[in-house]
Amino acid sequence: MSSLMSRDFSFNNQKSTIDNDVLALADRLHSSAIHLLRRVRKQDVATGEGPARLSALSVLVFGGPKTLGELAAAEQVKPPTMSRIVAGLVRSRLVTLANDPADARRLRIRPTAKGVRLLHQGRRRRIESLAAQLDALRPEELATLGEAVDILRRLLEAWR
Repeated sequence: MSSLMSRDFSFNNQKSTIDNDVLALADRLHSSAIHLLRRVRKQDVATGEGPARLSALSVLVFGGPKTLGELAAAEQVKPPTMSRIVAGLVRSRLVTLANDPADARRLRIRPTAKGVRLLHQGRRRRIESLAAQLDALRPEELATLGEAVDILRRLLEAWR
């Protein structure tokens, strides 16, 4: 077994009620997910935009137009921080600002065609980079990984 299996999973000086095998698996999955994201994120350099801007743009492209507050909440940052990020996206012509039809005092942030194109190109580069690594796996490993991805998707859909 992995050395993680013997790790003490205490949080805030409280023992977890979750089985240590499940905690160890969660720990391995967490670590792997972070390392995987870091590796594919290296492809983002080609966009010329920083990670914070790309992340905010992704929320808009895949989640639709948002107010500044909605976007800040989605990105888990304070509105002043998001204001700076959005200003950079506007300067790069990746988003536009328009009055909210429901409340003229609010602005809605929308991705431009250039922003959508940039994000889709970046996603394609990430996927191609990952696929190049997956191509080295045996067919049965690819099948197992595919099953694991399906399990993760179900887990994400039911996340509470």
